[in-house]
Amino acid sequence: MIEADYEYRTGIGTDIHRLVPGRDLMLGGVLVPYRSGLLGHSDGDVVLHAVIDALLGAASEGDIGTLFPDTDEQWKDADSKELLLIVKDLLAEKRWEVVNVDLIVHAEEPKLGSFKGQMKRCISSTLGIDFINVNVKAKTNEGLGQIGTGQAIAATAITLLRRRLKRTL
Repeated sequence: MIEADYEYRTGIGTDIHRLVPGRDLMLGGVLVPYRSGLLGHSDGDVVLHAVIDALLGAASEGDIGTLFPDTDEQWKDADSKELLLIVKDLLAEKRWEVVNVDLIVHAEEPKLGSFKGQMKRCISSTLGIDFINVNVKAKTNEGLGQIGTGQAIAATAITLLRRRLKRTL
């Protein structure tokens, strides 16, 4: 038996949105009880948006703004889990499989420690990968900048994709 070779690609994604009253706070596909939510054309989920950008970047498929432009009413108030499923399907068409996702949520408030496991579960189940292949970290900005003063939340994600190389023998 000849073992197939794989092609590997990494991708990095980031996103940031302002916190505003009157919106739900969605992070990593999880509703986080808080006094305000993230302003965005869709649900503003910076965590899933960063993951989407990392996946698209690794697959050389552009970025979230190209695939889901904020000028298209179809994506108004869209559930970011649905956007992630569309990206998952796009990757599958190109024969990519997600190896892992590692991400950081940058937020002064709310404290996210008790939500990290739920975010991992949502991301892993949406992508169809093992729970242990998703890692979520939460960091503050130590009171610095828009994040540190509680005006915004950001996320940074990195992912590894692989696909089996087509071999002719």
